[in-house]
Amino acid sequence: MRTVREISAGGVIYRRNRGVTEVALIRVRKRWGLPKGHVEEGEAVQDTALREVREETGLEGKVVAKLGDITYWYTNRTKEGETIRIFKRVYFYLIRYVRGDVQRHDKEVEEALWLPIADAVARLSYPTEKKMVRRALALLEGRRAGMRGIPRPTPAPS
Repeated sequence: MRTVREISAGGVIYRRNRGVTEVALIRVRKRWGLPKGHVEEGEAVQDTALREVREETGLEGKVVAKLGDITYWYTNRTKEGETIRIFKRVYFYLIRYVRGDVQRHDKEVEEALWLPIADAVARLSYPTEKKMVRRALALLEGRRAGMRGIPRPTPAPS
């Protein structure tokens, strides 16, 4: 079976609302997740994260830090009916909300909403995405507490 490698990027977009940190999640086919999508030809990974967050949630933001990446395997069929194995790596970024409205998400997303960060972790369908939101929370709490040694945003791999 042929193996195909794919690279995607997405983000944990957050805001402070009445003293509560909230993150935006999306729902597609009964599964709650983080906004993410394929890196397009010539597009920087960080730019993909911002674009996918904007398209899938209706929200614009600024990258604060790189959270890390996850990898997984799955199988799919090509248009010609060939079964292929796909190795996917998804880079995630912490993104500070600037403007936008979750009602303005694109049509591939059934629902987008803001949730307090603990509720978001509980609602997410995938353990690897829960881990990214927990990393985001740790980073945000560390910054609020004024701790030293918080990682600086790193340039995205191209």
